[in-house]
Amino acid sequence: MTQTLEIRQAEAADIEGVLGLYAGLDDEAVLPLDAAQAVWQRFARYPNYHLYVVLDPATLNAQGQPALVGSYALLIMDNLAHCGTPSAIAEDVVVAAARRSQGIGRRMMAHAIEQARQAGCYKLALSSNARRTQAHAFYTGLGFAQHGLSFVIET
Repeated sequence: MTQTLEIRQAEAADIEGVLGLYAGLDDEAVLPLDAAQAVWQRFARYPNYHLYVVLDPATLNAQGQPALVGSYALLIMDNLAHCGTPSAIAEDVVVAAARRSQGIGRRMMAHAIEQARQAGCYKLALSSNARRTQAHAFYTGLGFAQHGLSFVIET
């Protein structure tokens, strides 16, 4: 089923569907569409920061378009350390609840890894909520290793 998937950079028309994916997460509040469009337009101007969507042409949505079944954001950033070698961060990784465990997440992460490799990154990092143990097992199964500690301060 995953062989027909298309992964591409998000367009403005995709944002509502991406918000629907986020709403499918049990603890995720989502932005109103107009606010999300404004944020997307702002970060779309960042160099090397892209929102990707995964479409399944074998499944059509109510408008007769390929169903949006996953999404992730990827930031490739320049560094002064590591002899100037860039690094990448995957963020906001989500697969439609009804489509999990069908290889979609695996395809997205393979895409992210390939994007990071093509950009010459020395690492691809991501973070995951401590409660999402199934996601942790998924990332470990893909070859990601827990590395260091994350520290957060609420502002």
